Amino acid sequence: MHLSTPLELRSGSRIANRIAKAAMEESLARQPGQLPGPEIEELYRSWARGGSGLIITGNVMVDRRALTSPGTIVLDAGTDLAPFRRWATAAGSGGGQVWMQINHPGRQVRSDLPGVAWGPSDIGVSLGKHTSAFARPTAMTEADIQATIHRFATTARLAEESGFHGVQIHAAHGYLLSQFLSPLVNHRADQWGGSLENRARLLLSVVRAVRAVVSPGFAVSIKINTADFQRGGFDVDEVEQVLGFLTGLDVDLVELSGGSMESAATMGRTADDRTLGREAYFLAIAERLVASTPVPLMLTGGIGRRASAELVLASGFAMVGLATALALRPDLPARWEKGEDIEVAAPRLDWRDRDIASAGVLALVRTHMGRVSRGLAPRSRTSARLALALEGLRNRGTIRAYGRWLAQNPVPEADAPQRLTDPARQTPS
Repeated sequence: MHLSTPLELRSGSRIANRIAKAAMEESLARQPGQLPGPEIEELYRSWARGGSGLIITGNVMVDRRALTSPGTIVLDAGTDLAPFRRWATAAGSGGGQVWMQINHPGRQVRSDLPGVAWGPSDIGVSLGKHTSAFARPTAMTEADIQATIHRFATTARLAEESGFHGVQIHAAHGYLLSQFLSPLVNHRADQWGGSLENRARLLLSVVRAVRAVVSPGFAVSIKINTADFQRGGFDVDEVEQVLGFLTGLDVDLVELSGGSMESAATMGRTADDRTLGREAYFLAIAERLVASTPVPLMLTGGIGRRASAELVLASGFAMVGLATALALRPDLPARWEKGEDIEVAAPRLDWRDRDIASAGVLALVRTHMGRVSRGLAPRSRTSARLALALEGLRNRGTIRAYGRWLAQNPVPEADAPQRLTDPARQTPS
């Protein structure tokens, strides 16, 4: 199988090649309203020209009260869809599939952000001396859980109305759905906790709710960890079982990643000291899932060479996800298609404080995306310390603006989910 081989999905959609632009948090939401704007459109037009067969957006929040970062985009009941239609049009301008990643952060919410921090239990993020940077979560009630399932479905329905071709439900990286899967975080004694079947119930309920309100040709996918890389956490044996639970749920693709805020596996390091590859971090642990999983799999994590991407396909995966490499080189897939053997290495920082180093890498990546969003090329040499400092200054103003907007625009009463039946509503504007 070649990187340029098309992929036919269960929903009937066709992806032109096997390279996906995986989700990265852009932190470019415009105020008021946490909306996509011209910067997002320019950034995604660049990726559309770059040759990826599939473009997955950075995570979009299903609840305006809960953000993964100050600049995160929100799409919930009552949101103006015009900016999202423009975003979908820009991202799809190269002819590829465009999926919106939809997410709820759960307990992974900064302590300086207004809104809510929820979790399956009241167990907070533990990061040593940096623990206070995160809010202490409240254990979700049954009503909170049901409302959240409904919000995921609402966001998916609105994504289809806006012209996106699919959604990716984020159940990885320590966010809410991942928290319910984790025996370290989920200490509930009701139907949502305890056994793996119960811990997976929220994810499966979200998948069913989303599929119930979108059209049959709209792609529904999931992002899930191969492992949390924490001792006693959600691991590959349980992942294999959860993937088996997806049988009959009409899921088109599952992306495999790993880690959380407490174990930054996407940065190449783990809390349980397991060794990851220098590239294609999760390939060794994920290979066993290929034969047993009923849906096509996509692997992401530190891939920046064509040889590594081809190795992933040769191992039986249906798609290869590129993230940081496309922040640094948006046209990388097109270059590979032309036969250019270009390599893009993810930035690494050897700072003593590993958590700050991870934040520095993310700030660097967002800086590169910010340049592309302004029509500029990524800069080969950028100071991580300066990027982190400038991001901190920007976040202060963004948080103030978000707080004012949230106070003036509380959560609207969610509209009842409805299946899309009008074909005119299912085409990009």
